[in-house]
Amino acid sequence: QVQLVESGGGLVQPGGSLRLSCAASGNIFNIYAMGWYRQAPGKQRELVARMPSRGSTDYADSVKGRFTISRDDAKKTVYLQMNSLKPEDTAVYYCSGTIVTFGRGPTDYWGQGTQVTVSS
Repeated sequence: QVQLVESGGGLVQPGGSLRLSCAASGNIFNIYAMGWYRQAPGKQRELVARMPSRGSTDYADSVKGRFTISRDDAKKTVYLQMNSLKPEDTAVYYCSGTIVTFGRGPTDYWGQGTQVTVSS
């Protein structure tokens, strides 16, 4: 059993910053990729940023230069630093991880989501 728990969402003014965290726990053997997705009302869920254990990091074009993803493998935690936030960044942000557990191959897991609202 794997759990991903997000924190750090909230209400922020345009131009402000927030830092999201997502901690993975459970019967984890290895973590391949971890990332962040978001879903705004009436829209499909979209990739924000994704960081594999090796290789390059992917960002949505809309957040390049403003958001930074990082991970601490010792803590099994991924972060999303969001700067210069815009109203269009308002969404529920979901953490995702491709995780290998003892007894099961790579599987995608999701957190419960955290609300980010950018508004004056």
